[in-house]
Order: sequence, then C-alpha cells, then structure tokens
Amino acid sequence: MSKKVFVSGCYDLLHSGHVEFFRQAAEYGDLYVGIGSDATILEYKHHKTVYSEQERLFMVKSIRYVKEAYINQGSGILDFLPTLDIVKPDILVVNSDGGSEEKRQVCEKRGIQYVVLQRDPHEGLTARSSTDLKKTESQIPTRLDLAGTWIDQPYVSQYAPGWAITISLEPNFEIRERCGLSTSTRNVIKRIWPYQLPNMNSETLARLVFCFENHPEREDGIISGAQDSIGICVPGLCRHWYNNHFWPEKIETCNDEAVLAWLENHLVMIPMDPRRPGCSVVEGKDITEQKVKALARAAESCWNAIIARNLIDFAAAYKASFEAQLAMFPAMLNDAVQEIIDKWSVVPGVLAWKMPGAGGGGYLACVVDDAAAFATKYPEAIRLTIRRSGL
Repeated sequence: MSKKVFVSGCYDLLHSGHVEFFRQAAEYGDLYVGIGSDATILEYKHHKTVYSEQERLFMVKSIRYVKEAYINQGSGILDFLPTLDIVKPDILVVNSDGGSEEKRQVCEKRGIQYVVLQRDPHEGLTARSSTDLKKTESQIPTRLDLAGTWIDQPYVSQYAPGWAITISLEPNFEIRERCGLSTSTRNVIKRIWPYQLPNMNSETLARLVFCFENHPEREDGIISGAQDSIGICVPGLCRHWYNNHFWPEKIETCNDEAVLAWLENHLVMIPMDPRRPGCSVVEGKDITEQKVKALARAAESCWNAIIARNLIDFAAAYKASFEAQLAMFPAMLNDAVQEIIDKWSVVPGVLAWKMPGAGGGGYLACVVDDAAAFATKYPEAIRLTIRRSGL
C-alpha cells in the first residue's frame, strides 16, 4: 500500500515552484494537500487572498500530482492540524523555508516522518516564489486619514496646533485616482521606488518623499500636506502634531496588534465617484480659531478612543472631526456625495462616516460595529488591512 504524504500552504499565487514541490513530495507516496483558509491568511499574514479558498482548492485539486486537497480548518501556523486528523499521513513534507520546530514536534508526537525539501525549480525553469511574484505589481502602501485632516496646512494650524491621525494601508484593493487616498503622493513615490518602499527609517523616508514631492520649482505652487507622506511611509497607526509649519513637531505611532486588529474590525470604505476634475475643495473656505480648535479636540478624542478601543467614543470623535472639516471647507461636500452619505448613514451597523483626504468624492470611510459581518452583507464595502511595522 502506498504511503500517505501531506503538505500544507496558502497556494494563493499558484506557480511552477508549487507544482514542482508537489511533484517532489508525491515521489514519497499519495499526496494530500492542506490549504490555508481565507480567514487564516487574513489573520496570520494581514492581507486578503488574491484567489478565494474555493478557487485555490479547485486549482490544487486539478494538479495531477495531488490525490486530494482540503481547506484547513485550524488557525495560525499550525492551521493544518485538523486536516492531519482527517488524512492520518505517514509523512509530512515541508520546504526548507517552510519548516519549523513546531511542525517537527507535531510529527514526532504523532509518529509522522518529517521530510524537508530544498526549494529547487523544475529543470529548465526559473525559480519562483509568491513573494517575488507580488513584487511585479507595486506594493507601495496608501493611507487613510482618520481625524485632524487639514491641520497639516499652516494656514489652518496657525489658528491652533493639533494632531492629524493616519493609518498606512496595504494596497490589497484597487486604489483609484482622485479618491482621497493620497494617490498623487503615492505616484511620486512610484517614480523613485516603483514596487516597494526601501527598508529604512520610516520617518526619514516620509521626509524624503515630502521634500521630493514639494520641490521649489513645483509648477502648481501647492504644498501637499505632510500627512500624505507620513501616512503612507509610517506603518501602523500614527499621529503627527502640527503647529504653523509644514512638517510636524512630533510624530507618535502605535503598532499594538490588539489596537490595529480592533481598528480593522471597525473600518470599511464604500466606493463613490472620484472627485471631479477642476473641483476646488478650498473654494469658500472659512477658517477660524474656534473651528480649528474643534478639529484639534476631535482628533485628540479620536486617538484616545482608539487606544482605549472604545467604539462609541471613536465613532463620535471620528464624526466630529469630519464635521469640523466641513465647517471650514464646505466645498468638500456636493450633492452626489450627500446622496451617498444619506444612503449609507442610515444602514444598520454604520456608526460614523467621512470622506478621505480633501473630499469631493472617492470613498465614504465608515466606522461600523463589525467590519467582517458588514462586508459580508454589503459586498461593495472594502475591508482594510493596516500595514504592520517590519512587514
């Protein structure tokens, strides 16, 4: 009787390296494959899959070296344990960069042979990895401003200092132009580093991007706010303090996993039409000390609520910050945007809303009671993945 061989992985961007791994593993016996679920990959790797678990299951099952495949029902790095109980393999095969002491101990405890294969390409083919394939598309992050928007302009902070709060987002959804997600700054970055940010101090990187974008001979004469470069380049949750200068006096970050995961579970974005060409959101602006102080207070409250993971206070401060923006820049809002707000603000589960960036269109960024449940019920809603430090 042929031995049972088991392997496990994500197999999201299925490539020749995976097929060669299956071929080599199948030389030991009948090959069974465990596939990481969508939920596990989102939790463990902090990004959505390119292909759903059912698509990945179909593709893996279609490979001739594979006898059977399953969606793993566990979680984390050992998500395949329930599948092991189903298959009861004789051998567990891992790649040289996919092995671990935990996996070896699992095999020892269950009497399973543990085999490590080198990651070698099939004869005549180029070595492939999912990581390298992803680098063929730009992995430059984007950013979402949560509160204090406009305080990064000196003509606002001259009336009162305050914080701007941003989160750096993984680019795992379509990032459309003129939609409030700092695509102009992101496009500037891509002129220097087309595919990914360099591995360097994030605050220094943000300052370099800010200076490159706002060079002395910039044709339009407009200075892009520093919250754009900081929001993109500094991972996690970040707040930056502005006091009548273009660059903040201080920058503070939070990379607490509990806080970031909590935020991800309470934020979604609803796509709208992009801001119209020629639309001036600063037309008719009315900036006063009272209004700027209201913006600053809302941002301070927003940060405190997020750190405390207080959903009710977060929603209230988030909404107050947006209202403070609109009081100073009423042109951020137009009839088309108001229709979207009127529609989504009454949807059960929506607690607060705002437009990213300068407004005028793009997305409606909503605070919700449960992002996973909300996105399941409303497929147009985009869930967000905050870029972690060191990833």
